[in-house]
Amino acid sequence: MRFSHFFSLSVSRFFVFLFIFWGTLAHAQNTANPPIQLALIEGMSGPFANTGEAVLRNLVWAVERVNARGGVTTSEGKRLLVLNRYDSKGQSEEALTSLRSAIDAGAQYIFQGNSSANASALIDAIQKHNDREPNKRVVFLNYAAVDPALTQEKCNFWHFRFDAHADMRMTALMQVLKQDTKLKSVYLIGQDYSFGQSVLKEAKQQLEKLRPDVQILAEELHPMGRVKDFLPYASKIKASGAQAVITGNWGNDLSLLVKAAKDVGFEGKFYTFYGNSLGAPAAIGDAGVGKVLAVAEWMPNVPGADSLKLYQSFKQRFDKPSEDYLHLRMQLMMEALAQAIEKAGKSDPMAVAFQLEKADVSLGGQRGRMRAQDHQFQQPLVVAMMAKQGTAQVPFDVEGSGYGFRVIKQFKASEVELPSTCKMNRPN
Repeated sequence: MRFSHFFSLSVSRFFVFLFIFWGTLAHAQNTANPPIQLALIEGMSGPFANTGEAVLRNLVWAVERVNARGGVTTSEGKRLLVLNRYDSKGQSEEALTSLRSAIDAGAQYIFQGNSSANASALIDAIQKHNDREPNKRVVFLNYAAVDPALTQEKCNFWHFRFDAHADMRMTALMQVLKQDTKLKSVYLIGQDYSFGQSVLKEAKQQLEKLRPDVQILAEELHPMGRVKDFLPYASKIKASGAQAVITGNWGNDLSLLVKAAKDVGFEGKFYTFYGNSLGAPAAIGDAGVGKVLAVAEWMPNVPGADSLKLYQSFKQRFDKPSEDYLHLRMQLMMEALAQAIEKAGKSDPMAVAFQLEKADVSLGGQRGRMRAQDHQFQQPLVVAMMAKQGTAQVPFDVEGSGYGFRVIKQFKASEVELPSTCKMNRPN
């Protein structure tokens, strides 16, 4: 064999060996530090698909921000976050099927929020799964299911809620309503499931306490996500003579309700939980200016340089008017998870859950902390009134509608923090 041929063959074998070596090393590194699997279980189709898509955008952006700084630091090194979505179609059975699929695919952290009924089913299923398979435990992070029971009588170690629950939101709304001395009558309407029922119950209790002079003319529950024509409901509201409506409706159930109220000529106020987006402002138009109120943890016109910077960053990432719905609590939720993983030094759900109990995070000028007693996040709230974009204190509209919300009252976290009846069982 000629030396040159031998040398050429040896060099070729060397590079083949080198390629295999580096490939094996890279594979070993990737295997040693696989991404942490997150699963979003939400209605991405059906009557509330718009709310599911809004959640997805927020969580995608939150994950991107964590990964942009290299992911989360663990004792094994940096690990990225990966978000996979599962369409529950807004149904509890589909949510449970999605949960099983997500766990089988390696998810350790489950995200859901749109529907307290679905959240309740997931809490029960996750508890049973974690008891049955302690080596494959998962943690449930809830960003929008606000039935108070979920952090009270149904509180669970594996469940963490990052939204203010319905009673907390109602407390903020009622602090504004009680100042409206001209208001003498209201109409209560909501979706017929646990959350909608709890909103009406709390509204009655707080009205009796804070404004006993206000008459409740009617209270009504309607099927959730199945009403296509709200004109009959709106007609009853107008015929009642009520000066205001109090509702926890969300998604299309809210948009269709306020649009129908406009169509029948109802001129009263709407005290809402979610009237600041998802089509509601555009649906009601000028009729809502100075009449539609909403409560949230944050809104685009909240004053402050940090808030403005965060909102502008979100709008750069999602620049279509239809995508304009930033949930600051969801950003804080992802920051809390990243913080908890880093403090635990690993992604093990139980170790991370014990750290999540102590989460204290800040972003966009907003600070929130997790209450260990019941896993209910405590954060400031704001109440705002619908107004035309460009008027005083309303530089931003929502969803390109030309209407925004002027903040009329801000609440410290301590002002809307409520006691809990939770008696939580913690794992050893």
